Amino acid sequence: MTRRPSRSLHPLAWWVWAVCLAVVAMQSLNPNPFLLLLICGVACFVVSSCRGNEPWARSLTFFLRLGVVIIAIRVAIEILFGQRGLPGHVLFTLPRAPLPSWAAAVSIGGAVTLESILTAFVLGLQIAVVVVCFGAANSLASPYRLLRCLPAVLYEAGVAVTVALSFTPELMESIAAVRQARRLRGIPTKGLRGLRGVAVPVLEGALDRSLQLATSMDARGYGRREATKSTVRRVATGVTVLGLLLAAIGVYGVIDSSSMFGLGLPIITLAFALCAVGMAVSGRRSTRTRYRPDAWGLPEWCVSASGVIALTAMLVARAINVSGIVVSFHPLVVPALPLLPVAGILIAAAPAFVVPAPRPSTTRARARSRAEVEAVGA
Repeated sequence: MTRRPSRSLHPLAWWVWAVCLAVVAMQSLNPNPFLLLLICGVACFVVSSCRGNEPWARSLTFFLRLGVVIIAIRVAIEILFGQRGLPGHVLFTLPRAPLPSWAAAVSIGGAVTLESILTAFVLGLQIAVVVVCFGAANSLASPYRLLRCLPAVLYEAGVAVTVALSFTPELMESIAAVRQARRLRGIPTKGLRGLRGVAVPVLEGALDRSLQLATSMDARGYGRREATKSTVRRVATGVTVLGLLLAAIGVYGVIDSSSMFGLGLPIITLAFALCAVGMAVSGRRSTRTRYRPDAWGLPEWCVSASGVIALTAMLVARAINVSGIVVSFHPLVVPALPLLPVAGILIAAAPAFVVPAPRPSTTRARARSRAEVEAVGA
């Protein structure tokens, strides 16, 4: 008797976990670089432990490379156009171009200090970590299963988001299949010649997939609506817009602890309630059926709770002014490591131990890879 494979985790659980980590990384304008590196390490560790063998499971490498590019661009901008005049250890001096008085905050060239380079690196690292967090969710959660979990009112927007999220995995899968086919034929895959030979089959495959997607959407009655009263539609739209405005105000209150930290969470709760009511009323216009809906069990609660605990630990640490969350490199010192946020971020690594690793289906993967190579070569 064969053992039944374990089910895949609910995609919303992975996105809740990833969004919480991304919000933790965005909690301050001058974040601690050690906390950012810890968040990135936790995200990569969880992905390496829990990802499957689907095409989108290999997309985290692309987001890591994108993060490195973001850091390099941020540092280059600081070197060329950074604000001068701050004290620090001068590394080198570039030729300076004179600017008018209204551009006093910007400079071209001048003395580049070590403190400014470190500050630019940390700010670029913050953006890169946020990108890696969303890349982790993209690697762990199936975009097609995520689309099935959306409310009916968000289905059409969810289709657009799903197509956008699946662009990177599908592109990487197509490039890998074309390059493998060219290597089997002894054709070079690197350099300008290899790029020219890979681009045309990848573009042709993308056009074929887009036509197949349009045909399948038309066959399934995409965009079909049911008649509802105009008053109901207006009320639902007004309630949803009010909920979104309150959500923006509440998020600002949570992030900016000096404004209205005590009112931020209640406003967000009220905003979510209003949005839920508005979406439920608007969703009556769209008729959808679900075949085998995804279950939400104990593993999903554990994954979501680990991300919420990390976010709560950071919010509490900011509320009680724990030292080390916000750092400054003027003067140049090694930033302290706050223990409370570190403990919360480490708890966010719990999915690597709670969620069982999916069983690799080597036979199916090899058959699919062989079929792709034969299709490209046809």
